[in-house]
Amino acid sequence: MTEASDRVLDHLLDGYRRFRQTGWTPNRERWESLREGQQPEVMIIACSDSRVDPSQIFDVDPGEIFVVRNVAALVPPFENTPGHHGVSAALEFAVQVLKVKEVVVMGHGMCGGCKAALTQELHGNEPGEGGFVANWISLLDEARAPVADEFGTEGRPAEKQMEQAAVKVSLDNLMTFPCVRRKVKNGELTLRGAYFAISDGILHLMDSETGKFEAVS
Repeated sequence: MTEASDRVLDHLLDGYRRFRQTGWTPNRERWESLREGQQPEVMIIACSDSRVDPSQIFDVDPGEIFVVRNVAALVPPFENTPGHHGVSAALEFAVQVLKVKEVVVMGHGMCGGCKAALTQELHGNEPGEGGFVANWISLLDEARAPVADEFGTEGRPAEKQMEQAAVKVSLDNLMTFPCVRRKVKNGELTLRGAYFAISDGILHLMDSETGKFEAVS
């Protein structure tokens, strides 16, 4: 390994040792109980961005939230086509097996995936050269059009609109899953939209009636 990779590993292992001292040992009883399984009541679908860790933002204990993270916190629509449907599999497990009571889609400020969806800068690239990302964020193509028409494709006002529109796309796509739709209709499951602003550390929740994101005080 290179000197740089050694430094990275050392940093991670230092963090692990702190975790053993301050996270695992004082909460050993909690960890022991998790050996029997997990019972989270909430699933959070968030972005892979290193700045928006749901466990840190919501300050939860191990076992409290079931988390899926991907570029731009996207949920693809329900489909039966052959392939590897990672988000769909995690959603199915959370809703059908763990029986979570809420699914929260959390977008965030300064999202690179949403910015790329807006500018379409990666469109046309080969897989491995940006093509995988371009294909994934094409899920936002339909939502992009009105944002680009009104706000353009550059600058924070346009990017913020795209980031919040992406949350709504994922919420709409969640409702294409029969198991989700059924449980929402029966009152067994609630879907929520959220948005975390990196610049000021403030969380916003989406009003399901108006579609507006309101800051949590």
